[in-house]
Amino acid sequence: MVAALGALAFLLLGHPAGSAEPVPVRAPVESFHAVVLEVFRHSSELSYDQRLARLQPALGQSFDVAFMAEKVLGRTWGELTAAQRARWVDAFGRLMASNYAARFVGFGGQRFETLGDAAGPHRTHMVQTRLVDPGGENVNLDYRLRETPGGWRIVDIYAKGTVSELALRRSEYSGVARRDGFEGLLRSVDAQIAKLAAAKPA
Repeated sequence: MVAALGALAFLLLGHPAGSAEPVPVRAPVESFHAVVLEVFRHSSELSYDQRLARLQPALGQSFDVAFMAEKVLGRTWGELTAAQRARWVDAFGRLMASNYAARFVGFGGQRFETLGDAAGPHRTHMVQTRLVDPGGENVNLDYRLRETPGGWRIVDIYAKGTVSELALRRSEYSGVARRDGFEGLLRSVDAQIAKLAAAKPA
């Protein structure tokens, strides 16, 4: 997930000057980045499985994985049984975590800045951030969040402020599901996870 970030690491900064209290809607983004930062700082010492073990719980706490898993399938979601939906949510969550574990290695002084937040459409909220790369191009990353019974959760990421990760995944996975069926979709995701697990860090 978030291919535009490549193998870049993150450094979570504090709240802007004048902000006495944490902003609740920012908490899922910032708490996730704190874990990512810790993993990246020690990425040379950690195996893929160790990185995955640390990132997966944090991702599950900050992202609304079930909501995202539903949206990326589009109308296909409505054709699934309850058991199939549970299997897909699990597979989609594992793929998200695997992407982070495989790609986020090689910390090189990058840092992640929280720029602000603003109300979005359909009762969502946007948290604006910037990835600052001392040796490369800075990248704007905006997170869309929705309020759930468990608090605010991330439901989409916009690379460079415009490219929706959720829309990209919907284009990919809904097409696979229509072409190859549900079991074919799961096989495709499992193959992607296996490829990520076997990949050597760049």
